[in-house]
Amino acid sequence: MSYLSLTLSLSFVGLAMFISLWQHLKLEKDLLVGTVRAFIQLTAVGYVLKFIFEPAGWQYVTPMLAVMVLVAGQNAARRGEGLPGAFRLATLAIAVAEAVTLGMLVGLGIIPFTPQYVIPISGMVIGNAMVASGLTLNRLRAEVAAQRPGILAALALGGTSRQAAEPALKAAVKAGMIPTVDSMKTVGLVQLPGMMTGQIIAGASPVEAVKYQMLVQFMLSASVGITSMLVALLGYRLFFTSTHQLRLPGTIPSR
Repeated sequence: MSYLSLTLSLSFVGLAMFISLWQHLKLEKDLLVGTVRAFIQLTAVGYVLKFIFEPAGWQYVTPMLAVMVLVAGQNAARRGEGLPGAFRLATLAIAVAEAVTLGMLVGLGIIPFTPQYVIPISGMVIGNAMVASGLTLNRLRAEVAAQRPGILAALALGGTSRQAAEPALKAAVKAGMIPTVDSMKTVGLVQLPGMMTGQIIAGASPVEAVKYQMLVQFMLSASVGITSMLVALLGYRLFFTSTHQLRLPGTIPSR
């Protein structure tokens, strides 16, 4: 792509700004900031990846993955605003999902252990795990609040906190996984995902691109499942005391 073509693509941002101005959405500043940040961040990561992909850049792969996980955890934790420990919880879940998924991919010989494969694949795993973590945190908090009478009744009947929170846990995990499941149902029919499109544009065989896209869809189903389950199983404990009592709203302790 030429620099002229890239510059002309800014017209799409201009169209979005026009819609914002027309409908008085007041999103022009956010669009401008987002555009500038996208340009700076993508330019920077392009040069970083170019360096890492060199033979001497292997030592920087792990630090880069760590930074990606930390940033993803911070972003996901915003969905759990008001829940102390949300950042640590989300970061742990995302890190475990990344480790398990990447470990299986490399261990089973599905992808080679090289930066050209590890970084892009990890980016997709971490990005989708971040979304799943945020959705699960948000839904878990909402479900515990909505089901408070039922949870109290279950506890009064002798149930443990895990038993009382089971419906909320299931709803939260399901909320975290639904976007990925829906994407799997419509991929190739409604949308051509980014990885597949990128490979085709780069000149790869459509059949080969499809194989890699299948790999991506299958691995994401596992990563979001792991993330959602861990967030729910670790997160629900924040709402209960050590003696299985439901905490009052606003009394969740910092950890």
